[in-house]
Amino acid sequence: MALTHAWHDMTQEMRSELHDIAFIGRVGPARQAFLMLWVTFAIAPIVFGIDKFAEVLSSNWAGYLAPWVNDLVPGTASEAMMAVGVIEICAGLLVAVLPRIGGYVVAAWLAGVIVNLVSQGEFYDIALRDFGLLVGALALARLAMTFHRQEQEVTD
Repeated sequence: MALTHAWHDMTQEMRSELHDIAFIGRVGPARQAFLMLWVTFAIAPIVFGIDKFAEVLSSNWAGYLAPWVNDLVPGTASEAMMAVGVIEICAGLLVAVLPRIGGYVVAAWLAGVIVNLVSQGEFYDIALRDFGLLVGALALARLAMTFHRQEQEVTD
């Protein structure tokens, strides 16, 4: 029964968030910033995760995997990147439902991606971009403390 109420409360909050997105011009600037980050960090990881399988955005995701990381994980680099895709999809879904927690998870994931990229001695431009995304994910998590009401009600 409690699970049913929690599910109802969560879906009700999602409807409220989506309503604010539809009428974004009617909410304050800080709430607008939260909503923009929330949507971006929910959708982008899902899209990148799906692309690990579809290979539309990049046809060589395995080329971004550092050799030392490839040596740590079982299977091939392509299989590792498919596992990465599943993790990214899950991270995007977590951000959609619990941005206060999901923002920190995505930030930690991006920190790992940055270490992977920089340790190869190349891809510094992508690592710098990912650092900016990491800061955005942290901002999302902080803003969610104020603007994602359903989470506050559950934890209070």
